Amino acid sequence: MSVWYQIINTLLPFEWTAHQFMKNALLGVLLITPLFGLLGTMVVSNRMAFFSDSLGHGAYTGIALGALAGLVQPTWGAVIFSILFAASITVIKNKSKESPDTIIGVFSSIAIALGLVLMSLGGGFGKYQSYLIGDLLSISPGEIGILLIVFFLVLLLWTVIFNSLLMVSINPSLAASRGVKSMPVELIFTITVAVVVTISIQWVGLLIINSLLVLPAASARNISRNARQYTFWSVLLSLFSGISGLIASYYLNTATGATIVLISGLIFFISLAARRK
Repeated sequence: MSVWYQIINTLLPFEWTAHQFMKNALLGVLLITPLFGLLGTMVVSNRMAFFSDSLGHGAYTGIALGALAGLVQPTWGAVIFSILFAASITVIKNKSKESPDTIIGVFSSIAIALGLVLMSLGGGFGKYQSYLIGDLLSISPGEIGILLIVFFLVLLLWTVIFNSLLMVSINPSLAASRGVKSMPVELIFTITVAVVVTISIQWVGLLIINSLLVLPAASARNISRNARQYTFWSVLLSLFSGISGLIASYYLNTATGATIVLISGLIFFISLAARRK
């Protein structure tokens, strides 16, 4: 981390970079936002905004279970639960004749209710309220190391499954005729989203984490003409929102995650106006 601190001190000699927690937060933004921009493209294309929102509810229940199990870091319990949660929704959604929105709504409602009940046992609910809002400024060097590993693993996985995932999202019948099985591909993608969402929830917050997935990709879709542009603009807009939101929150003394989302929302409306013209 000392090398990172020296680079920031040399390239960005500003007031907000004088603090170590801001340097850590900036590195966290540079690792988190590209992942949300990348995964968000498929979330928006496959109309999975409601599904990704339910993953946050599942993560909250997982945190509660991890806390009850006595884990020092409840997030690891949340990761395991979120993987099972995402896989269950995906399998049942594909096997059942019920509407996908209905199935996701049922799982989401049960998950958030169960999480609140478990959190409130013994009067410990207030201890975990921070997960609802998140605190990006609290990210530690150790957590950045974990995030760095996740970052490269997701990039590696994305290069392997992107073509199959794109084909499944555009035309499942065509994908099947080419030997691409939609269920395994969808499972891999939903589990990846679940892991990224769950790990990030402690810094971003349950209440707004879905916005970071949806807004940059939705904005990019308004100004893109092909898949390559779509991915490029989604990652770029996500990065821009993250960095500018972090800086703005420092000077305005506001919640970092919420500030990032507001900037992302503003960009969406600008892109919407550009699309109409």
